[in-house]
Amino acid sequence: MSLKQAQMRSIIEGLLYLTGEEGLMVDQIKGVIPDCSEHEIRNMVEKMKKDNLDNESSGLMIVDLPGGYRLTTKPFMAAYAEKFTAIPKTAPLSQAALETVAIIAYKQPISRIAIEEVRGVKSERAIQTLMTKGLIKEVGRAEGTGRAILYGITSVFLDYFGLHTLDELPPLLDAAIHPNEQLDAFDLFYDKYKETVKDL
Repeated sequence: MSLKQAQMRSIIEGLLYLTGEEGLMVDQIKGVIPDCSEHEIRNMVEKMKKDNLDNESSGLMIVDLPGGYRLTTKPFMAAYAEKFTAIPKTAPLSQAALETVAIIAYKQPISRIAIEEVRGVKSERAIQTLMTKGLIKEVGRAEGTGRAILYGITSVFLDYFGLHTLDELPPLLDAAIHPNEQLDAFDLFYDKYKETVKDL
């Protein structure tokens, strides 16, 4: 394998990991490595798909999306993932996870990119944590290129925070009047629940 191919493979693999469940479009790959043609990119991904499927020591595989690809777990992992989610979690939510779930609770349905626009930082790990704990779930897909996953809260969220309905959340102030007050409301959520949340 030439250096160029090795680099291409590494970049694509890294991008697939970073984009997670939302997947990666071929045009996005070309935007990152413009020296590679679409034909070269598709050939490389097909090779990666085959290598992953043939590698019994890997629990990952690449699946097709309209116009792109997504890195996901192999089907046999479903049973182990179910066992994992059933294991009692002893660690409380981090501040990043609390901020993320607060944004989802107030703004659902909402995509990862929209969450990150509010937080100003990457949120993949926080979303994965919340999904694992069952506090959020996928509720649909956005319209447009890529059809980003939309997230919403679950009934477990209400139980976790001792709520009966979302109406009991601290009121979200009008960001159109005071641009920073929306983030202040998320801080209020964090301040209210950081000391009272129970282990899940």
